[in-house]
Amino acid sequence: MRTRTLGTTGPRVSALGLGCMGMSALYGEADRGESIATVHAALDAGVTLLDTGDFYAMGHNEMLIGEALRSAPAAAREQALTSVKFGALRDPDGGWSGYDGRPAAVRNFAAYSLQRLGVDHIDVYRIARIDPDVPIEETVGAIAELVQAGHVRHIGLSEVGADTLRRAAAVAPISDLQIEYSLVSRGIEEEILPAAVELGIGVTAYGVLSRGLISGHFAPDRQLAPGDFRGMSPRFQGENLRHNLSLVEALRKIAEQKGVSVAQIAIAWVLAQGEGRGADIVPLVGARTRERLAEALGALDVVLSAEDLAAIEAAVPAGAAAGERYPAAQMAHLDSER
Repeated sequence: MRTRTLGTTGPRVSALGLGCMGMSALYGEADRGESIATVHAALDAGVTLLDTGDFYAMGHNEMLIGEALRSAPAAAREQALTSVKFGALRDPDGGWSGYDGRPAAVRNFAAYSLQRLGVDHIDVYRIARIDPDVPIEETVGAIAELVQAGHVRHIGLSEVGADTLRRAAAVAPISDLQIEYSLVSRGIEEEILPAAVELGIGVTAYGVLSRGLISGHFAPDRQLAPGDFRGMSPRFQGENLRHNLSLVEALRKIAEQKGVSVAQIAIAWVLAQGEGRGADIVPLVGARTRERLAEALGALDVVLSAEDLAAIEAAVPAGAAAGERYPAAQMAHLDSER
């Protein structure tokens, strides 16, 4: 397993991380046994970074990862690094009620996450979306206190813009920015990614397959399960979906010429962006099964030449996707989109 360092102050991690959200929430039901087996398979393959959020199914995802870690071989447990998002407020019916970045709330969220995960520290801790009522300096300062106390190792951020990134970095060292980045979500390239490079902050890229949209496995007539949030995602609706899947077919031709899958070439493209832009970018793959994990890991063996990258750019140019990446109400919470 190749490794990359999250910025100048963060930990050294596997070149691919495992995003665990889909094992508990937002994509319909998942198989608990298969989910745990997938975590074990990832650890066995050398994947060290496990990403979660304390609000994924109201703590279920953290407990799932905790169970997977307890049942994994000792050597695998020791190499595992936890990346945790906090701050999203939920209600008993599964609704969303904003974000809380107050220092007291930060300490409270961390206490519960440590218990659910069954660990004595969190490796990277970050607020999922900034709280508009709390200066980012206060939220980051509270995480810095947790670092000093030994409960957290590194401070991360999520979905923030360049200005917020700079303000946060002035308070304490920031290891990485977690943000959506893929062939069809390239908004970070203009200002955010250059700021991260300037500040020595790594990027953990989620949504590298745009929630399965550019995986090569999503059919235009697919019926989504109840609770699958893609049913409300603009990119998966009507004409938007038809247009976006036409981009996938253009990408498929390039993948077939190289003898790889669409998902593999899409992940390999994100890996190559770090090398080409002087950034430390670690894609998070949201595999829910061992089969999808194995496919994603195959992207590490895909070498993209300058000609390949040019062909991919021609097939899926920046801004080519139809539809926003979230519904309007969720887009409003993204500091990275302002």
